[in-house]
Amino acid sequence: MTRPPLDLDAMAAGVRDRTPAWVARAITLVESTRPDHQAQAQRLLATLTPDAGRSHRIGISGVPGAGKSTFIDALGSDLTGSGHRVAVLAVDPSSVRSRGSILGDKTRMARLAADPDAYVRPSPTAGTLGGVAKATREAIVVVEAAGYDVVIVETVGVGQSETAVADMVDSFLLLALARTGDQLQGIKKGILEIADVIAVNKADGPHEAEAKRAARELSGALHLLGGGSAWTTPVLTCSGIEGTGVAEIWAQLTAHRDSQDVDERRRRQQVGWMRVMAEEAILSRFRTNPAVRAAVTDMEQRILAGSITPAQATEHLLAVFDKPQT
Repeated sequence: MTRPPLDLDAMAAGVRDRTPAWVARAITLVESTRPDHQAQAQRLLATLTPDAGRSHRIGISGVPGAGKSTFIDALGSDLTGSGHRVAVLAVDPSSVRSRGSILGDKTRMARLAADPDAYVRPSPTAGTLGGVAKATREAIVVVEAAGYDVVIVETVGVGQSETAVADMVDSFLLLALARTGDQLQGIKKGILEIADVIAVNKADGPHEAEAKRAARELSGALHLLGGGSAWTTPVLTCSGIEGTGVAEIWAQLTAHRDSQDVDERRRRQQVGWMRVMAEEAILSRFRTNPAVRAAVTDMEQRILAGSITPAQATEHLLAVFDKPQT
């Protein structure tokens, strides 16, 4: 049975009218991997793009257990209370085997999930590079066209996800956590270099002093790293549960955005986006190429038999892929 084509004009109008159901349907469309849906998604995005681009895009990451969702719930609620409209794109870890996803952020952001001026969208990563959902960039366009002036992208906080998020936002916030023995344990040099603001979360009750000590250690580490940017990364403390320090973090994120040429940064990000999309398209074509798929099993068997090396098998598959199809 042939499904009727989507009414993209109605969908675009619904997004511009800020109808949550239409926003959800539009994001579902851009997340779809069906070729026909992808083509429709690109037409929709071309229609919505003139209405996008006017939000403050913020990436938030941190180690598991750092309290990202609780902090975002507090920050987002403060922002909607002061007149902002907040969209949260929460990228959830997907099972490598089942491709399933927990998608539990709505339960951890109870206030925002019920706030009419907020929109929370959990999306599975589906195994994409860096743990960032493939369509997150397109989802940003959708929610911006729907009038959300603050867009928060929460990442899983593992692997290369931080770099991927930093390449699609205006400001990047790292949530750190004290009470882990060595306060710098697990925090890599790379993420310190891309963080625009750092906050040690769960600075409440008897743990407040420990959080402040961790903040001092992080400040010292940043000083040793140096950097050629005019922006000096501040290190603050906060409590997502109590809401303390949240306003100060927002002030620093705003100051960071005001300190840079946002348009130029986004133009550079667009170039990076093109490269990522080209790589994904090439990889998809490689995987779905009939000749390659026919050759993969033979190469696997020959590797298992020890008659060929993985490097030689790779060269053979690439040669098969490069061969013109008759």
